[in-house]
Amino acid sequence: MTRKLIKPNLEEIKKYTKRDIRKKPPTYKTHAENYYYVKQMNNKTHMVIELITEEVFKGKIEWYDEKCIKVKREDHKNFIIFKHSIKYMYKDPKHIEQSQEKEAEE
Repeated sequence: MTRKLIKPNLEEIKKYTKRDIRKKPPTYKTHAENYYYVKQMNNKTHMVIELITEEVFKGKIEWYDEKCIKVKREDHKNFIIFKHSIKYMYKDPKHIEQSQEKEAEE
């Protein structure tokens, strides 16, 4: 018994697979944002977070998610803030000075 090898035509395959496919550029993830949040959470750093609406929140970052962060303020109120509404954030300069003074005393 002989078997016949059926070989598809390469041109036919190209016709069916070549459908207006636009290649997306590769997404590069540096994980820098995640590293920053983890570092601030572990050090329990006091942060100042300014929103697009000009509101300012001061407190420590308790946890973060893909879309939001949870901030615990000194008056023990917790806030969940969406990342897309954050204008910028930075370390609270008042608490940085206090921590440097404590280190100098020791």
